[in-house]
Amino acid sequence: MARGLVIGEALIDIVEGRSEHVGGSPLNVAVGLAKLGRGVDFLTHIADDVHGRQIASYLKSAGVQLVPGSTDAEHTPTAVATLADDGSATYEFDLDWRLSGTPPVPPPLFVHTGSIAAVREPGCLAVAALLDAYRVSATITFDPNVRPSLIVDRDQARERIDKLVARADVVKVSDEDLRWLMPERAPLDTARSWLACGPAIVAVTQGSQGASAFCAAGDTAVPARPVDVVDTVGAGDAFMVGLLDTLWELDLLGGGRRNHLRRIGLHTLASALDVATTASALTVSRAGADLPDRAALQASTSGPAVSPG
Repeated sequence: MARGLVIGEALIDIVEGRSEHVGGSPLNVAVGLAKLGRGVDFLTHIADDVHGRQIASYLKSAGVQLVPGSTDAEHTPTAVATLADDGSATYEFDLDWRLSGTPPVPPPLFVHTGSIAAVREPGCLAVAALLDAYRVSATITFDPNVRPSLIVDRDQARERIDKLVARADVVKVSDEDLRWLMPERAPLDTARSWLACGPAIVAVTQGSQGASAFCAAGDTAVPARPVDVVDTVGAGDAFMVGLLDTLWELDLLGGGRRNHLRRIGLHTLASALDVATTASALTVSRAGADLPDRAALQASTSGPAVSPG
């Protein structure tokens, strides 16, 4: 069975000193795909300590395969989360991000990365090298998921993100991230410019305004699903999962399908956005990064995916 590879941070979210939850944007993507029945390998950097074993157990229970070598950190990363009145979260991180070597996994159908893994030294350099190594045979997907509190040099972070955008086939980004990266430009204008750099799809989440996406055929948008928001933890990751799962279902993932992905039609892309926004809506209606399983997602989507033409 085809499998995907997700590369990035895993950590323990400590919410206002009261509760602890397994977190990390790439981890959420890996777990979300596994909850939909997809085969996923996850390469990360945690320790064999109490928190690391908590993460490993969580991944195993979700059906994610932790890549050997992922548990050699000195300590498992943590993020102290503070929730605002509207449910949004801000984080203070304690982590060391490192990778080495090529993961001992079967050739993946796609490789996904983003967030801290994309910009935090020294691991981000290894991530970029792995994307180059896998790009011939695998679809590359990327979510910048910017964490300003961890970025010392904004210009350097922009440069690294720009290089990963150019390597990627599918980019998902929030309008908030785009405003931070390019405050002098409208977010959707930046997204259009990213499409010209190489990706087949650039999708932009816009909170209550829904989502937009750009491809060679043009641009499309879908409204947000009305929902009572508990918190926004994992919302963007759920969107990425819904988008990836739909492209997987349409047989548009894999290096050999790159040209087909580039020819995706607007109706098909809108259908994928609809699934992605539904996955996000289901997640924000629950506490924490509790991404939906297949039954919940199918019960909430408006219809099946359409052909990729």
